Amino acid sequence: MQVQAYLSFDGRAEEAAAFYQRTLGAKIEMLMRMKDSPAPAPEGMVPPGSENKVMHMALRIGDTLVLASDGACHGKPVFQGVSLALTMDSEAEAERAFAALADGGQVQMPIGPTFFAKRFGMLTDPFGVAWMVLTAH
Repeated sequence: MQVQAYLSFDGRAEEAAAFYQRTLGAKIEMLMRMKDSPAPAPEGMVPPGSENKVMHMALRIGDTLVLASDGACHGKPVFQGVSLALTMDSEAEAERAFAALADGGQVQMPIGPTFFAKRFGMLTDPFGVAWMVLTAH
């Protein structure tokens, strides 16, 4: 069994993928656009003009495959009650990743040493995705 995150960027999936490619070295392993679907979207599910938006995408971040789409394409992604935890091998990598993800986002807890990790910090990236960046003790 495997549990994977599936993120709906509500019309900003390609922009988010480019951001994660730049900041985390992510790689797009698969991308299917709305227009490539073998079945049309149910009426009212996505706005007209969304045929080039992402219906489904697989994005590899390190050893993890994160799934994503543009969802309903309204342009206002909402992520509540969930954080992605990014565990880095070194303090320097954690500091770099934290700064890159925080650029244009909002820091909730600056990265620093804690009793449970050499480095730990929390932020929300420019797309509204909450991240916890850490290194193990």
